Amino acid sequence: MRWLLIPLCFAIVSPLRADETGGSSVSVTNAVQDQRWNFHAQNTDIVQYHPAFHADYSGPNSLAKNEETKETVSVDLMAGVRPWEGAGFYLDALAWQGFGFSDAHGIEGFPNGEAFRVGTTDPNFTLARVFLRQVIGLGGEQETVEDDALQLAGKQDVRRVTITLGKFSVKDIFDNNAYANDPRTQFMNWCLMANGAFDYAADSLGFTHGFAVEVNEPQWAARYGIFQVSKVSNLMAHDWNLLKAWQMPAELEYRWSLNQHPGTARVLGYVMQAHMGSFQEALNSPIRPADIAVTREYRIKYGFGLNVEQELVKNVGVFSRLGWNNDRTEPWEFTDIGYTGSGGVSIKGEPWHRPNDTLGAAFVANAISSIHQRFLAAGGTGILDGDGNLSYGIEEDVETYYDFQIWKKLHGALDFQYVQNPAFNRDRGPVEIVGGRLHWEF
Repeated sequence: MRWLLIPLCFAIVSPLRADETGGSSVSVTNAVQDQRWNFHAQNTDIVQYHPAFHADYSGPNSLAKNEETKETVSVDLMAGVRPWEGAGFYLDALAWQGFGFSDAHGIEGFPNGEAFRVGTTDPNFTLARVFLRQVIGLGGEQETVEDDALQLAGKQDVRRVTITLGKFSVKDIFDNNAYANDPRTQFMNWCLMANGAFDYAADSLGFTHGFAVEVNEPQWAARYGIFQVSKVSNLMAHDWNLLKAWQMPAELEYRWSLNQHPGTARVLGYVMQAHMGSFQEALNSPIRPADIAVTREYRIKYGFGLNVEQELVKNVGVFSRLGWNNDRTEPWEFTDIGYTGSGGVSIKGEPWHRPNDTLGAAFVANAISSIHQRFLAAGGTGILDGDGNLSYGIEEDVETYYDFQIWKKLHGALDFQYVQNPAFNRDRGPVEIVGGRLHWEF
């Protein structure tokens, strides 16, 4: 793990920004001059601990009832180049190491958004993102785009069409939120970085191949995409039977100002087809524990989401997500959640003279359908759950964190999470989780 901290040490002793290297960044004060290329990097280290907790029984996908301490490390090297006007070609080389609690099992609102289901003792590498993005201006007022990771600086029309093609994350385009979106800098719970009931297309690391188109106007935006899904539930291999295996999300966004404080609402819908099993067919089978794998065939799943954010006063914002899916077929990509609701508050530290610090607190409630409950009670397992039995209860997660600036782009965070009825089970828990995070970006 130590070698992955080398970029962090380099940042401390030599904190050059991309625009100080003499070539990787171009000022956007000149409206006709766009940045030709850039380079960014990030390193995030998370350590979490939960003490022993009460459990009447445990199963194959249970959170370990004995105390655990787990670490995760990620390093991204990200580059962009502008091949022609309005276009950007981007690469993201990801290295990761470590494990989530119990190999990322046992809690639906899993507490570490950096914990991949393909944990590794030794560092592992992949090209997480390789995509082309084309922006087509529609004329009128322009806005400045700042140099950032996977974003070239320049000017673009407010009224525009943006096309993205390649390998990236569905979450790069859909279900974004200003206050709860990135586990590297904000809340770490899976259900606060995304809508827990949005079974978005992804491999075990969170990426897939696809196409997305976005139309942006001054007060609204519309998005549509089509993406490849996994061949087997939440594993790395993709299903190349593209006529039968796909996901199509669509999102409508509306923006407003309330007493000069911005707000945004996003309405999301998705439909997917994958080689999924049926809860009812698994229960009809005499096999016990219930085995959903024997019922798999190409089936349809669909769901909806609502995502709202609002600045109340300067430095204080609130947010909420609601999600629902039909929850009759096997969970395939993200969580086992059928219905979810979350809400929280984010406060910047300017009132106590720490403008780059953030204090956040949020609550999540996750639930499943009655047929899904019966499947788990019959010993079935899912992506995250499967205790061998079930005394059903709504999973309730609370998270609070304080992210503080240590030096320039180096931040630390302290985090606490409390989970009632982990994986919908009243016979286990509650679970208390304390954590720390170190994040650096270049």
